[in-house]
Amino acid sequence: MPNPPEASLRQAADLLRKARYGVALTGAGLSTPSGIPDFRSDEGLWRQVDPMEVASLWGFRTNPQAFYEWIRPLVRTIVEARPNPAHRALAEMERRGWIRVVITQNIDMLHQKAGSQHVLEVHGSISTMTCVDCGHRELSEAYLTPHALEGIDVPRCSQCGGVLKPDVVLFGENLPWAVWRAAEEAVEKADVLLVAGSSLEVYPVAELPYRAARRGAKVILVNLSPTPFDPYAHIVLRGDVAEVLPALLEG
Repeated sequence: MPNPPEASLRQAADLLRKARYGVALTGAGLSTPSGIPDFRSDEGLWRQVDPMEVASLWGFRTNPQAFYEWIRPLVRTIVEARPNPAHRALAEMERRGWIRVVITQNIDMLHQKAGSQHVLEVHGSISTMTCVDCGHRELSEAYLTPHALEGIDVPRCSQCGGVLKPDVVLFGENLPWAVWRAAEEAVEKADVLLVAGSSLEVYPVAELPYRAARRGAKVILVNLSPTPFDPYAHIVLRGDVAEVLPALLEG
């Protein structure tokens, strides 16, 4: 795929550089260059399984073992993944003051590993787990490392023996309220919103660019494929996020 026009890259870089309150919104496409599969593309995870069976709250409560059998390979991939140039570019944009916060749909913690300081994980994170019975929260490290995954069918709470659920948002589950509210407030403040690697098909997150645009914010959209928001974006940069975002730093 050809790179975006130089003029569009320079215009987007200029907007970010001059932003009073820049915000980034990222989706699964930001982590695919790190080897983490997305969910909705032709090769995505939902082509292999029924998400309602293995990745819904109902499915988890009904058959947690099926959930863990499905998520183990993904967790191995996430644990072994490293930030790619897109993650590092966003961390550098934050360091330069171009963006203030990263709102992400991803659960892989690669933004933090790349050096981003202000990250809002609206779909949760695999870093912690919560007991579905007593509510006790534990760090995931002891259960979700590749070595530990080999010996555990369903992780159990150290306090009551109940089933532990990773603190990621499943289908049929609400977003973490405090994090979601912080994301809404960030978008309300934004004069520039950089959307990168998101198909913008999952609500309520997909609504955020529309909110920003209605308020008069300039929305820059970076994605390999078209999205429903393309006609409303101020600038659309079609390309690989691992190439386009570093190019913005040089624009």
